[in-house]
Amino acid sequence: MAEEVDYEALPSNASLGVNMCAGALAGITEHAVMFPIDSIKTRMQVFATSPAAVYTGIGNAFTRISSTEGMRALWRGVSSVILGAGPAHAVHFGTYEAMKELAGGNAAGNQWLATCMFTIRVRSLSTITFSPLHIILSLASGFQFPGCASATIASDALMNPFDVIKQRMQVHQSEFRSVFTALRVVYQKEGLAAFYVSYPTTLTMSVPFTAVQFTVYEHMKKLLNPSGDYSPVTHMIAGGMAGGVAAGVTTPLDVAKTLLQTRGTSHDPEIRRVGGMVDALRIIWRRDGIKGFGRGMSPRVLTHMPSNALCWLSYEFFSKSILS
Repeated sequence: MAEEVDYEALPSNASLGVNMCAGALAGITEHAVMFPIDSIKTRMQVFATSPAAVYTGIGNAFTRISSTEGMRALWRGVSSVILGAGPAHAVHFGTYEAMKELAGGNAAGNQWLATCMFTIRVRSLSTITFSPLHIILSLASGFQFPGCASATIASDALMNPFDVIKQRMQVHQSEFRSVFTALRVVYQKEGLAAFYVSYPTTLTMSVPFTAVQFTVYEHMKKLLNPSGDYSPVTHMIAGGMAGGVAAGVTTPLDVAKTLLQTRGTSHDPEIRRVGGMVDALRIIWRRDGIKGFGRGMSPRVLTHMPSNALCWLSYEFFSKSILS
């Protein structure tokens, strides 16, 4: 009998360097392609005081930004993503491998976890501020495999400042055109806390995102492909649907995160003083009611749906290119 091909596992000759490089390239490609939509999402979530910075939808935002500021404005901040992705990925894998070794994750009998790691490698950069699958896999495997959560905490700690800079550059009439200038000015004016005020929110958001994503993905995969045979189309559709639903459900926390990360750009004293997730949620509710928690939902969902599918395609392309 021919040996069954484990299509969800990485090639046996794939080194850690190959996995890191393939995943990083996939993540960078994915985010670069979807970055204009992400910029629109950020602008829609910010509580702007100027009528020129208030948008009614994706089409309205795209038309107005491109016509008044130029198309380049939609790509402002993408360099922060590219700069942060590599180091964050290296920290992620370094922490993961160290914790896996300490926890005995390399021992025989952990085949289920090894298979799951393919999904982790593909998704680790798929949402710019966190790697949602790690926590649920860590919980599902008990204390046997703590590297998943540890890697998420470590990589997000490194990526969070780059995400803050990205959003500071994305907002309407941003004063920044350079990542390094933004890093220096934000640090000088607001201190180190500005880069991590949203960090707890980022980690908190990963729990519901992961739960919803896994539930929807598994359900859709079984619905679309009851036989369980390998089907790239099924993976893309199920992954896209799961990412879209999870993104929609977690939008309220994402709005809070954006408010925290862009507080230094606001002229509103209350927003500039916001100190954490609870404060941010309270401000959103008081100013915009229930609809405030849905700010930027459409571009957020639109970003996640194709990005999930693109990430799988990019990962396969880059991993095969590197190994060939």
